[in-house]
Amino acid sequence: MRVLTMPEAPAQSPAFRTHSTRRKTMSTSETPPPPVTPVASVTEDRTVAILAYITIIGFVIAIVMHSSKKTALGAFHLRQVLGLFVTGVAFGICAIILAFIPILGWLAIFLGWLSLVALLIIGFIGAVTGKLKPVPVLGEHYQKWFANAFN
Repeated sequence: MRVLTMPEAPAQSPAFRTHSTRRKTMSTSETPPPPVTPVASVTEDRTVAILAYITIIGFVIAIVMHSSKKTALGAFHLRQVLGLFVTGVAFGICAIILAFIPILGWLAIFLGWLSLVALLIIGFIGAVTGKLKPVPVLGEHYQKWFANAFN
């Protein structure tokens, strides 16, 4: 029976050792990576942003949480939700008038509320992913109109 063995590694030459030593000194002279943002801070930012989209009570809680620790992500999404709420109230007033128009008015009301819910879901997804992405159509206007809110 024949046993196969692994050959021993050859002795390193002095030139190879010098090269490996140089490589080690080069790696230690590199600049250290920038510090990583703490996970708790990112989670808290997202918590404020996410809570803002969950009912009016969640919006109020998010405002209270944001007042103790102001963040760009929290302020951005609070402005988006405030704009969506104001748009919803304005559309609700218009819906009262549209309700008197049979079929077309009712269809317009349904499509308007469906659009607002879709914008709310798009904003919520942006909050969950931690992105400063405005909701389509009116999101950039909300940021301009409510620029001084939540700073």
